Amino acid sequence: MHADLADRLGRIFIAAVSTIAMLYLALPLLVVIAISFTATEYLRFPPQGLTLRWYWQVVSDPTFVEAFVVSGELAVAATATALILGVPAALVFARKRFPLSQVLSALFLSPLVLPTIVLGVAILQYASALGFARSFLALFVGHVVLVTPYVIRTSLASLSGMQPAHEEAAQDLGATPLQTFFLITLPQIKAGVIAGALFAFINSWINVEVSIFNSTAQLVTIPVKLFNYIQFNIDPTLAAVSAATIYIAILVVVAIDLAVGIEKAAANTGPEARP
Repeated sequence: MHADLADRLGRIFIAAVSTIAMLYLALPLLVVIAISFTATEYLRFPPQGLTLRWYWQVVSDPTFVEAFVVSGELAVAATATALILGVPAALVFARKRFPLSQVLSALFLSPLVLPTIVLGVAILQYASALGFARSFLALFVGHVVLVTPYVIRTSLASLSGMQPAHEEAAQDLGATPLQTFFLITLPQIKAGVIAGALFAFINSWINVEVSIFNSTAQLVTIPVKLFNYIQFNIDPTLAAVSAATIYIAILVVVAIDLAVGIEKAAANTGPEARP
């Protein structure tokens, strides 16, 4: 009886703390969204009146629209490339042991600990030496370097709970390595791959430090556009653009959830789902 009561109280306490933490983290986002509807000419919370004027100002400005397009294309391309590079790399690091494997693993994951401004300077120097600095290709390379470690890290976490015997059994039954990966390995690490893709997309979408070194007046991402805009203007347009980026991030999460089922993927990789 006492054990059940303690367990119930513990669950309630954890749920309450988790709820408070989530509200604390979400509150700034809610404030930004609320400010984006204010009718005043300046940032105000709580908003005074309700208007879509600032959103209309954003969509009617070609520079903002182009910045959104560049950011979207860049985030999608970088995330797709990070998945293509990161998942096989994680599989190699998890399954193979060879000389310098730990060094290579640390090298691949180093962008997680390096200051992103250092990565931005490095990509600029690298791109300048090869003649493609301040171009979409330079932005793309920089973002791939930035986000690939997220895919590797989450994929490694999923692979750590997977038994290699499943893959060996599939190959003993005649499956090719490619068939084994797509039919056995990938379904079991899907949750980690999805999490890595989400981290990759969001980090690419919001990045300033790497992007600012390879942006131009005609080629600019939305975070860099905001960074430049705020130096000369402080008005609710900033809140409207920020709110729009929040909406897009939420839509990406919802779309992935509808397409592959994030909760289902996580359940399928849990210990209870394994034979």
